[in-house]
Amino acid sequence: MNASIRRLIIALGVFNLLVFLGAAGYYRLGAGRWTFSECVYMTVITLSTVGFGELSRMSEVPGARALTMALIVSGVGALAYVQGNLTALLVEGAIGQAFRRSRMRKKIDGLAKHVVVAGAGSTGRHVLEELVLTQTKFVVIDRDLEHLMRLSDDLMGGAMLFVHGDATEDHILIEAGVRKARGVVAALTHDKDNLFVTLSARSLNAQARIVAKITENEAGPKMIRAGASSVVNPTMIGGLRLASELIRPEVNEFLDQMLRDKDRNLRLEEVVIPPGSSFVGQALKETPIRQRTRLLVVATRSPDRSFTYNPDPNTVLEEGTTLIVMGETESVLKLRKLVYGDDYEDPRPSRV
Repeated sequence: MNASIRRLIIALGVFNLLVFLGAAGYYRLGAGRWTFSECVYMTVITLSTVGFGELSRMSEVPGARALTMALIVSGVGALAYVQGNLTALLVEGAIGQAFRRSRMRKKIDGLAKHVVVAGAGSTGRHVLEELVLTQTKFVVIDRDLEHLMRLSDDLMGGAMLFVHGDATEDHILIEAGVRKARGVVAALTHDKDNLFVTLSARSLNAQARIVAKITENEAGPKMIRAGASSVVNPTMIGGLRLASELIRPEVNEFLDQMLRDKDRNLRLEEVVIPPGSSFVGQALKETPIRQRTRLLVVATRSPDRSFTYNPDPNTVLEEGTTLIVMGETESVLKLRKLVYGDDYEDPRPSRV
């Protein structure tokens, strides 16, 4: 429960306790002279310091006015406590939420080359965890506001950028900055919803890489025709993983350790050699990759899309060659700055 709500409930509890104690005190002192409802009424107007008038013949009851004075003093403090917590709840709630939404919207409007994640369910959460660990800027969309708030607290200490709404609607995707995004992940529960997201995202951004989740293999070709760059079937991947755990457990253990190592953040990453880069025309051994970044070049992919595994040090890099490297996230960032030069934009997540 929100801390402000807890404090307000405690304050109301204190006030109600005073009302009960005051009414019980008047009733006992009056010895049947007043009804309990009259005692409650007297207590409330006393605590609120309204003071409409005393109970009939109160002056004749010993201790009644002393109780009234005690209730006035305690009522001032109790009401101030209730009002203070109620004001805090309103400010932190309606006004605070509006301020946070406005600030978040400005942050999202200022993003470019980020990733839009549609869906923060069980699959989407794993996507977000990986984006956080690889220091990739992203905006997540989901219909469940409370779930988004919990994810924000769990993954980024409340600093996650998100849009509350239906990702299948164009205006929600636009609000998440899909037009300036470099990638979109469609991770909703149903294939038809991911198909809608893919169609909309492709119509709004022709250059973005779109990866869509599918639950049925038959949906894959439709998703590709709709504009997806690639599709992923989590069920199929889960089955392959089960088989791999049985056949090659040590390899899987190595990959798991690499992904779970939060201190060093080891990852397999890709870096594309752009036009005009100082790496174009250089042999792999002549580049400062090993000396400056300590990354391991696992493979290269030439512009004709063919892979070379464990490339020879004399391999000459061409424009459009993709380097597949393994190492720490910070080292990958260093390599990208070396490859892209001063124009490279650090893809670290924005904080609210």
